[in-house]
Amino acid sequence: MSSKATQDFMARLGLSVPLIQAPMAGVQASPLAIAAGDAGALGSLPGASLAPQVLHQEVRAMRTRGARAVNVNFFCHVPPEPDAAREQAWRAALRPYYDELGLDPAGISNGPGRLPFGEEALAFVEAVRPEVVSFHFGLPSDALLDRVRRTGAQVWSSATTVDEALWLEAHGVDAVIAQGLEAGGHRGMFLTDDVTTQIGTMALLPQIVAAVRKPVIAAGGIADAQGVSAALHLGAAAVQAGTVFLLCPEATTSKPHREALASEAARHTALTNLFTGRPARGIVNRLMREFGPLSGLPPAFPTAVNALAPLRAEAEKRGSGDFSPLWSGQYAQGCKPVPAAEIVQALAAGA
Repeated sequence: MSSKATQDFMARLGLSVPLIQAPMAGVQASPLAIAAGDAGALGSLPGASLAPQVLHQEVRAMRTRGARAVNVNFFCHVPPEPDAAREQAWRAALRPYYDELGLDPAGISNGPGRLPFGEEALAFVEAVRPEVVSFHFGLPSDALLDRVRRTGAQVWSSATTVDEALWLEAHGVDAVIAQGLEAGGHRGMFLTDDVTTQIGTMALLPQIVAAVRKPVIAAGGIADAQGVSAALHLGAAAVQAGTVFLLCPEATTSKPHREALASEAARHTALTNLFTGRPARGIVNRLMREFGPLSGLPPAFPTAVNALAPLRAEAEKRGSGDFSPLWSGQYAQGCKPVPAAEIVQALAAGA
């Protein structure tokens, strides 16, 4: 993509800088999106972790502040079939930690975890009409997607390989998010479970730009002006940044998570499936060290979180992130405890 493509991308959404604040489940609501939007970037909301009624309130808050565009992100996973034996093995493996913290495993929830995009989320989209509806783990069914398009929203989704980018283009997305291996949080991979297919942002980005005709958004490990400049020079129409915002006062990042991001521990991240059952990048903590970051023990996404939730809550009450998903990209050193507007301005210098 040329600089004209960047200008066209910005013009369609009323942006003054080619930057998207990444939607980050569990660490943000509208204040971060508003602050990023006020600075000229696209503010995003994590629809995967906020109930529709809460999303209504959050989008209303953004509109009240004058947001010209809103991005709401959803997950597109297929809920797993119940696997009692695997669930029992997972709970048994975690039992020593329950004993250590004085918790009763009988209180573990059996809920479905985060739900994929469906009729309830679609009703929200049809009522609120965000300018962008983005997806992770592929796309929803054609029937649901057609109704999203009828609202006038742009449809984006993440690709972690060239094959995924081509698949998304064939299914009519308006933009492809090229998610490099450096990115924090969940991998958007959906055509394969093989993590060896995952490559870095600056290797993935030009390959996807060459393969598709749609605008490409670079994501993963970009946390300074030089990274933004490099991505744009490699053909990105815009850059999506997440980890760099985690220490901002507008983020809801927990105290243990903030402390980890600001420490030397943030230099060591790994892909792990322990916290949700699906590969995601986070700062290595006790659970990851003692189980190994990737394990066959956790139940399928997203139900693995159920047995960990009480451990996480109790440990965090004690000031520990031993059982928390400390999501972070590989360049947490760019993350600063300053207002989000300053982060946007610093990144925009690379544009």
